Amino acid sequence: MAAVQEAIRNTITTLMYKSKVDKDLKRFHQLEQAVASLGERNLKLGLGLLFLVAVWIFAATQTTGVDGDLIVIAAAVIGGYMALNIGANDVANNVGPAVGSKALTMTGALIIAAVCEAAGALFAGGDVVTTVSKNIIDASVIADNNMFILAMMSALLAAALWINLATVFSAPVSTTHAVVGGVMGAGIAAVGMVAVNWPVMGAIAASWVISPVMGGVIAAIFLAFLKKAVLYQEDKITAAKRWVPILVAIMASTFATYFVMKGLKKIWKPDGEVILLISISAFFLVYFTVRRSVQKAAVNLENRRKSVNELFTIPLIFAAAMLSFAHGANDVANAVGPLAAIVNAVAHGHFSAKVDLQPWVLAIGAVGIAAGLLLFGPKIIQVVGEKITKLNRTRAFCVALSAAITVIIASALGLPVSSTHIAVGAVFGVGFLREFIQNRRRPKSEQALPVGAAATLNPNNGADRERKARKRLLVRRRHLSTIVAAWIITVPASAVLSGFLFYCLSILF
Repeated sequence: MAAVQEAIRNTITTLMYKSKVDKDLKRFHQLEQAVASLGERNLKLGLGLLFLVAVWIFAATQTTGVDGDLIVIAAAVIGGYMALNIGANDVANNVGPAVGSKALTMTGALIIAAVCEAAGALFAGGDVVTTVSKNIIDASVIADNNMFILAMMSALLAAALWINLATVFSAPVSTTHAVVGGVMGAGIAAVGMVAVNWPVMGAIAASWVISPVMGGVIAAIFLAFLKKAVLYQEDKITAAKRWVPILVAIMASTFATYFVMKGLKKIWKPDGEVILLISISAFFLVYFTVRRSVQKAAVNLENRRKSVNELFTIPLIFAAAMLSFAHGANDVANAVGPLAAIVNAVAHGHFSAKVDLQPWVLAIGAVGIAAGLLLFGPKIIQVVGEKITKLNRTRAFCVALSAAITVIIASALGLPVSSTHIAVGAVFGVGFLREFIQNRRRPKSEQALPVGAAATLNPNNGADRERKARKRLLVRRRHLSTIVAAWIITVPASAVLSGFLFYCLSILF
């Protein structure tokens, strides 16, 4: 008996020891992961700092020996910092849905976006930029050249700092709005409220609502149509053969229009008839090509939703590339527009509404956006593609198509919308539509069941019934509140920060 008790005691001791060892190993593994994560983060920060040092050296080689060389170099570093933050935050909207739907891996998305962003900036970024973004302030009321230079530096640095802060809190924000706020704040600090074009500011404020609502509604409409016309059909493959070529052709036509209107607008401005011809040609060319491909692929497809989703893989990759190219062509001005204005003001001793965009200035913006995306982009990409709501390729297709259509409509109407707000609004739109459909299709008995009633009626399966009785939430509200709050305060926060920086720089210089 004593031997048995001793054996039991030894067994218990051994199990307790193993349990303790397992806990210690688990803690050690967690510590290893934390150290590795910290090391990776520090490496990325170090590489980002190295890029800014490289910008410093590169800008020093481009100076001409004038008195303002130090100002030009400082502005170039700030412009590089701004470009890093645009790549880290704003580019995620273009590739996030493709990554979230597994159409692209994170590595593939980063490579495609970096190449297309840089290509868009370098080849279609244009050679002339507006020095004061969106005509927010009247540059003519700023009489002093040095004051104008300080205002532009303050605006650029304030916008970059705000976007950096938003990225830390995983909030995708509009870089255009950050620049607008920075320019407005610096203008007010320099000459007062009279400098601001308030009607333009009112239109931009209206876009805070217009952009995400338009994007969300259009994306939800396309998703609802896809569900009814294809996914809810008994023979999904036959329905897919009918509708997928049409939908992909609509995307191709839309992106052809988007590409001409937005991606190439600074180097080529065709008239409406040419744009319409390009759009129609793209539709029919892609329709007949995709129809043959779908007919061929349908032979081996199972009658499942997953099979339909697979048909949207190539269109999603195409959409990510085109959105990134157009974004690089347009948003590089947010990084280097004020920098180009400073370079021009220093070189000529005066400022103007539009200036020539020198190649070295454009290169800083292009390379900076690509570097910011590669180093810091995955964080916001995961938020847009995975953390707001679950995206498959059908939903991601609707998001990408909505983004392009909404920008085209807004451009035609002259509305100053944000591509960031549109894309994120589209993600929320498909998420809320899914949530509405899921809850509407639940049995009425579950919908009517009061909270707590399930456990009272049947204690054995009450917890499970309780879970089912609650309304299903397919959109994470925490991200919704964070993103909306960041959108609302982007312009005023950038403006206040810019005004403060202008005050500080005025004292120093």
